[in-house]
Amino acid sequence: MLRDSQTIGTMAHVIQLSVAPVFLLTAIGTMLSVMTNRLARVIDRARFHEGKLEHAEPEAVPRLHLALAVLKRRADLIGHAIFLCTATAVLVCTVIAMLFIGDYLRYDISLPVALLFIVGMILMVSGLICFLREIFIAKASLQIGPNQDLDRRH
Repeated sequence: MLRDSQTIGTMAHVIQLSVAPVFLLTAIGTMLSVMTNRLARVIDRARFHEGKLEHAEPEAVPRLHLALAVLKRRADLIGHAIFLCTATAVLVCTVIAMLFIGDYLRYDISLPVALLFIVGMILMVSGLICFLREIFIAKASLQIGPNQDLDRRH
């Protein structure tokens, strides 16, 4: 009977330890949703510009190619960010599983868990940096109004 209560107490502790990573997974999922939505918008915008290329005046073609190059760079950065954040989610899931496996096998898994969590955080920070770079590029390429040249002089 004492053994069962210790096992239940230990399992309850493992569940408590896994709650924080589960909240982290929720945050990562939200970020992935934002990133995939931005990627979809970039793809839609690229398709729009590619459609305009077919019937564009020759003097408009370089401007459309430039816009497409910027959109390609943005898509690449978002793709990297999505990959890095997804890899983070996989590592966090692995950490959660290792917490339970370590408890079940009565094995000290603190070092592998710590290392996986650190690697996961490095991947997450890298993904967020890629995402931030994409936002900077989007902001720099933003064109509002009929005549951007006038806006740049003032």
